[in-house]
Amino acid sequence: MPGKVTRAPAALLFLGALAYTAWVLEAVVRTGLDPVRTYVSELAAADQPLGGLFRATDLAAGLLVLAGAVPGLLAARAPARPPAGVPGWARPAPGATARRPWLLAGWAALALFGAATAVDSRLPLSCAATADPDCAARESAGLLPATHTAHAVSSGLAMTGALLAMLTLTLAARRYGLWPPLARTGPVLVGLALAATAWTLAAVAAFEAGRGHWALGAGQRLQVLLVAVWLVVLAASLAREDARK
Repeated sequence: MPGKVTRAPAALLFLGALAYTAWVLEAVVRTGLDPVRTYVSELAAADQPLGGLFRATDLAAGLLVLAGAVPGLLAARAPARPPAGVPGWARPAPGATARRPWLLAGWAALALFGAATAVDSRLPLSCAATADPDCAARESAGLLPATHTAHAVSSGLAMTGALLAMLTLTLAARRYGLWPPLARTGPVLVGLALAATAWTLAAVAAFEAGRGHWALGAGQRLQVLLVAVWLVVLAASLAREDARK
């Protein structure tokens, strides 16, 4: 049945979004890091007392999102006349002969986000450079392990995948007449996420140039929160479609 294709991905994406917001626990537990100025990923640094917990939630988030994205990716690759079991949103419009490329791109980007987030959790920062001057000095001198640099790469890939998925799947929802909740709220969430990303990048540049932190932590937390909210909206959209089957 078509509905069965969407039920599991919706649940997986919702759980992934919850795991991706595990950093909100810093509001009720003592981490020793200032959320206004520190990176979210510094909560999971190797030298942090709760690092193991946040690495585990990051790994869970990545694997859950990846597992939720794969069925959509496979369905979006279905031929112009897909077999029974492929959900309606993956089927071309009547008379069309091509696949829906924005769906394919969107699910691929979401899979990249999930995979990169899972890898990111296995390449933790060694220490918190924004809170520890000694760590910052060692980072500037290139004395930290290679995993420190690898983490920056995997984090960049994860956020790139997340933003591309938000943009392309929201565009697909509007262009193909899919998922009304996402079609309505997606553009606002994408716009806010891009603004938060610009804030975060500017704050990172300021910090690295020695010009202060520019509320780096707040900007990045807003960025990842918006990604999680968008995932919840996507999951709700898929669940709503399933309920209509």
